[in-house]
Amino acid sequence: MEAEFSKYALYMKALSDETRVRIFDMISGGELCACRILEEFNITQPTLSYHMKILCDSGLVNGRRDGVWMKYSINRDSLAQVRKFFDGIGERIGEQSECCKR
Repeated sequence: MEAEFSKYALYMKALSDETRVRIFDMISGGELCACRILEEFNITQPTLSYHMKILCDSGLVNGRRDGVWMKYSINRDSLAQVRKFFDGIGERIGEQSECCKR
């Protein structure tokens, strides 16, 4: 079970930056080329590569080379795991009794 928590923490760390959250939202519409992502931000290509490496290393995003550019898409399996995690939390809210009632 501990391994699952470390995986969820990795997902959340990857999305703990506003730029990466915006990129994740952008690619939710489908695969995008890095050049298209760059057009939406006032950042350099190396900075974009840094953010994309974090997203890809977390497993939330897939990257594939297409010529000189990289194309990125959401990893649907990882997204499903994140959803399942939060759905489970939502289902358990309020189920526990208060501790140490007097």
